[in-house]
Amino acid sequence: MNYFEKIKRWIGEITEISLLLIALGIVVGILFGDTVPFFGGIVTNLTGLLNTLGENGLVGLVTLSIILFLFYKRKAVV
Repeated sequence: MNYFEKIKRWIGEITEISLLLIALGIVVGILFGDTVPFFGGIVTNLTGLLNTLGENGLVGLVTLSIILFLFYKRKAVV
């Protein structure tokens, strides 16, 4: 296995862990509010990001489409 494959696999695993932590942060933020030290601001930041994308109209929609395409296109490495 060459080095690029290893780096790609590491980046994929880091991305999956990050997405799981974000999902955990959203659940913890909804249950306990912004008082939790590490996960407190995730819901607020996510809401702000969605509001910013919504205010930009078509540009926000295109940006959101690109982000979703990148996450959807990614294959899990086994």
